[in-house]
Amino acid sequence: MRLAVTGRDGQVAASLVEAARGDVEVVAVGRPALDLARPDTVFSALEAARPDIVVSAAAYTAVDQAEDENDMAFAVNAVGAGKVAEAARKLGVPVIHLSTDYVFDGTKDGAYVETDTTAPLGVYGASKLAGEQAVAAANPRHLILRTAWVYSPFGKNFVKTMLRLAGDRDEIAVVADQWGNPTSALDIADAILQAAVILDREKDTTFGVYHLAGTGETNWSGFARHILDMSRALGGPHAHIRDIATADYPTKARRPSNSRLSNAKFAAAFGWSVPDWRESSGAVVARIIADSAV
Repeated sequence: MRLAVTGRDGQVAASLVEAARGDVEVVAVGRPALDLARPDTVFSALEAARPDIVVSAAAYTAVDQAEDENDMAFAVNAVGAGKVAEAARKLGVPVIHLSTDYVFDGTKDGAYVETDTTAPLGVYGASKLAGEQAVAAANPRHLILRTAWVYSPFGKNFVKTMLRLAGDRDEIAVVADQWGNPTSALDIADAILQAAVILDREKDTTFGVYHLAGTGETNWSGFARHILDMSRALGGPHAHIRDIATADYPTKARRPSNSRLSNAKFAAAFGWSVPDWRESSGAVVARIIADSAV
């Protein structure tokens, strides 16, 4: 089975390439061959990859910048995502599309489930929700996976930022009133491979929207403390974390105060549960520190 994943330089694409095993091959496709801002490039790039399943991981993810670049955010996250799903349909294969907790407004008391009402707070979330709708309309054989707070040993992410800042200062102020599920891209890759095998075997299996995020919940400051406690135990950088409120750290785009996602539907459908966020983040911290010592 061959998976073609868009977003060649992204965390999920890098994790998928690394996780490929056995009879599964992963081909990462990206710019300039496939550019979501240029819809005419999408089909030919995916056709050349000869996929059995397309993983739509490329996205415009600059949350604050999106407030000033509405057209670009929608061009990539909505129109581009739809073109990827359409190309998969024309090739006769399913599409697995990655979405986000930002499709919700964060006002729910408890973890969001797939049937909860969506209400994005900003352009990024609105563009991703439009992408979900475009994907569903373009290809009935779709799996839309909403995830949150993604980190990995690759690219730029919160774990790497905390480790870098801890190397430069004694104290770091981190928001303590936004809650969610830290999610390792390595776990997302494993989940996608698990789902892909089932999709490949069962042509009419359950398609639709699923949530996929780390098991367990925390806030950003709790996440930061765990990262730096693990780092200290491994001989890496450490700093004191000072709790602050969202109001103390203003950003152009509003963030959901509650990004918690329930994984129950995915676990029931695909027989795979996301590991606890502490376990997964600890492994990523250890890997980043080991790599930095080389």
